[in-house]
Amino acid sequence: MTTTRQKILEALGEMSDLYPDMRFGQLVANMSFLAKEPTVEAIWDVEDEQFLEALKKHLEKKRQGQ
Repeated sequence: MTTTRQKILEALGEMSDLYPDMRFGQLVANMSFLAKEPTVEAIWDVEDEQFLEALKKHLEKKRQGQ
């Protein structure tokens, strides 16, 4: 497993704690939309690095209370 993928899984674990009622597929799809754009293709086209960056940004905003 790559380091990037490990970080993604850790961040998704944090996201799961923040949004316990959201299904895992929804979480992945929503973050793909944030990382790429809100299109059906986003979930297929997003690169791991883009996905991780979107996760980090969202988690940071939540930590700051936004």
